[in-house]
Amino acid sequence: MAIYLNSESKVIVQGITGGEGTKHTALMLKSGTNVVGGVNARKAGTTVQHVDADGNDVELPVFGTVAEAIEKTGANVSVVFVPPAFTKDAVVEAIDAEIGLLVVITEGVPVQDTAEFWAYAQGKKTRIIGPNCPGIISPGQALAGITPATIAGAGPIGLVSKSGTLTYQMMYELRDFGFTTAIGIGGDPIIGTTHIDALEAFENDPDTKAIVMIGEIGGDAEERAAEYIKANVTKPVVGYVAGFTAPEGKTMGHAGAIVSGSAGTAQAKMEALEAAGVKVGKTPSETARLARELLGG
Repeated sequence: MAIYLNSESKVIVQGITGGEGTKHTALMLKSGTNVVGGVNARKAGTTVQHVDADGNDVELPVFGTVAEAIEKTGANVSVVFVPPAFTKDAVVEAIDAEIGLLVVITEGVPVQDTAEFWAYAQGKKTRIIGPNCPGIISPGQALAGITPATIAGAGPIGLVSKSGTLTYQMMYELRDFGFTTAIGIGGDPIIGTTHIDALEAFENDPDTKAIVMIGEIGGDAEERAAEYIKANVTKPVVGYVAGFTAPEGKTMGHAGAIVSGSAGTAQAKMEALEAAGVKVGKTPSETARLARELLGG
């Protein structure tokens, strides 16, 4: 099994004709994802040419709206590759069309725009992942985003991470075990799906035997996740927090990574997680070793 995304998912790409949309549509198809079309209002009625996982030519329709794409293809997942200035409109359109899963890859979306579309999504049918994230992959089943599909195959580990590159590294370190689903939630101050959402889904997934959670300095998401784990998660969890060497008060790479005093530091997050029974590695490789020990490898 997997969480949020599986072999039955039908994926469309908002921005399918742009440079990033074109490149990653090709990679998603190559990984076996069932990409069924795309959206670009200016190129509605045209098609784009690609090759599927079996090497067959495919002609994907381009629709004017997400609603039309869903009506014509039965799509239930959309991946957003549009410039930051237009991301909010693209997300609102997808929410209005009631797409089930919306993966927002775009980096540099204004925080106010994210706050507005996050608020707009509350109580509606769309689950948002991102923005500024690598997306989600259920190896051997489907990829919605930009995670390289060749790193690791299917297996018993669930991975949720704020960082894209650390998602890739952890998948590589644990490639001999494999993953049910790896989800990159993004490091912006406001995001859709959180660590807690993913932890809940992995806890409920019978094929996920252990969970790896990657956080980073700034904010209190990891502390809140620790409280949730303590109260609700019965499966073993291994954690890593990026930023142990970051100086206090300095804004780091991700927009959410701001450290002030002891709140939001890697040490504070590690202590909160360890208090919840989570084994925390000081490096990604140590974290992978802890996961191996849990899984008997």
